[in-house]
Parts: sequence; C-alpha cells; structure tokens
Amino acid sequence: MENNLQQEEISREYFEPYYADAEDAEKIARPSLSYWKDARRRFLSNPIASTASVILLVIILFAVFAPMLSPYTYDQNNWMLSNQPPSREHIFGTDSLGRDLWVRCWEGARVSLLIGVVVAFVNASIGILYGGISGYVGGTTDHIMMRICEIMAAVPQMLWVTLLVIVMQPGFLPIIIALSVTGWIGMARLFRGQVFQIKESEFVMASRTLGTGKLWIIFKHLVPNAMSPIITSMAFAIPSAIFSEAFLSYIGLGLPLPFASWGNLASDGANVFLIHPYQLLFPSILICITMLCFTLIGDALRDALDPRMRK
Repeated sequence: MENNLQQEEISREYFEPYYADAEDAEKIARPSLSYWKDARRRFLSNPIASTASVILLVIILFAVFAPMLSPYTYDQNNWMLSNQPPSREHIFGTDSLGRDLWVRCWEGARVSLLIGVVVAFVNASIGILYGGISGYVGGTTDHIMMRICEIMAAVPQMLWVTLLVIVMQPGFLPIIIALSVTGWIGMARLFRGQVFQIKESEFVMASRTLGTGKLWIIFKHLVPNAMSPIITSMAFAIPSAIFSEAFLSYIGLGLPLPFASWGNLASDGANVFLIHPYQLLFPSILICITMLCFTLIGDALRDALDPRMRK
C-alpha cells in the first residue's frame, strides 16, 4: 500500500499534463511541399547530379557563345597552320586543313546537342500519343498497335537508321527523321504501362462520365500523372541520340562536310591519331563528358521523381 502511494507521489511530481494551445497544436512543424518542389529539393541535394548539371550548363554555354566570340570560323581553312598542336592562339590546335579545332568542337556541340534534344522530344511526343491511345483504348486496338511495335523493334534500330540515312542522303533533318522512326517505341511501351495503371482512377472515370474526349483525357489527366517516368526517359534518350549521331558521322553518314559535329571530328581525328592524337582526344572527351552528365542527371531524376522516396 505504501509503495503504491509512493509511486503515485512520484508520478505526480515528475509527470505533469501538458495543455497545448489550440494554435500550437495545429501548427505545422515542417513546411508543406508540393510533389515537384520536393522533387527539386531532392535533386538539388544530390551533389553528383548538381555537379553534372553545372558541367552540362558550362558545355551548353560554350557551345552557344564560343563560336561567336572566336576570331575563327568552323569552315575557315588555312593551309599554313595545318596540324598545329594546342597553343594559346589555337586552344585545341588545328586539323589537317588548318581549321581551328576549338571552334569546330563547340560548333559540333551545337549540332550534337540540338539533335539529341530534338530527337528526344520527337520520340517522347510520338510515344506518348501512340502509347496513350493503345493503353487507353485497350482491347483489339491495343493488341494490334503493340504487335506493330514488336515487328518494328525486331529489326535493330541502328539498321533502320543506317538504311534511312542512305536513302534520304546524309544531313541534319534526315538524321533526326532516321533516329525518330523507331526511337519512340520504348517511350510508347513505357507510357502505355502508366496509362493502364492510371486510367481506372476516380478522376479519369469522372472526366469520362462528363463526356470528355479520349485525347483530352490522355493529355489533360494521364500525361501529367505519368510525367516523372517520361522526364526520366527523355533524360536517358538524349545521350543515346548524341551517341547515335556521333556513330553515324564517324562512319560517314552524318552531316556533310564542311559542317562540324562531334562524330565528324572524331572520325577525322581517328585517321591521324598516331601522329596527332589531340585531334581525336578533344572531341572524344566532350562526347564522354556530355553523355556521362546526362546519364547522371537521369539517374538523379529517377530517384527524385520517385514518390516512394519522398520524406
């Protein structure tokens, strides 16, 4: 009995009830963040992705302004300065025709980056439309559309690209068309799977009940809710397109001379690599760094946009 009284006294002495004020009880301890703000916060908190973004931004700025600020042009020949090593006047040296490699590398960056971004955007647009219709309509339509994708994917993409570039003649637009003919298949399959998960949601059923058209539902409801995998896929599609363009230019199916691209520069540098290795080294380093930056950014976007990793 005494022990019980002693315990009661201790509990009264050391444990007092806390009467919280109504405003303090409803106060939000952590600021509320939207999905995209939280994704941006997690992306910026990734040091590797932040570093890759800064490096990629620097490459883009050099690609835009370096050819404009240089006294040389990408197609300016000077036989007296052919095959000059890197120097203060020619930072990356010159090629066999005396053209400044600094300007040609950044001019090639313009072409390669533009092709990569345009191809990724075209593939995403076609894939979203095709995969959205296939997944939303379903049934026989979905079966037929997916069989068409499988038939096209049965032929390696690079074979499609090579044949189309040969038929249409090498050039900027033919490369974009060739890379976009089958490049959208992966995006279509990805978005189709997302549509199957979202199309039975309550907000989609409500919109359908009100008589909304299929294309409106796809672009108004389905696309925004599947934006995270779309953005991630596009981030990985850009370096793939850059490498494909460089490969085509390397084998002589890229942009015609005297236009510059990283593939053309690498091809010319490979011919004289044993004598003048710098002519291959600089464009190859730029290709590798750019592809690595896009890959790291894509990995970070995949983690940042994953709602399961939200804290």
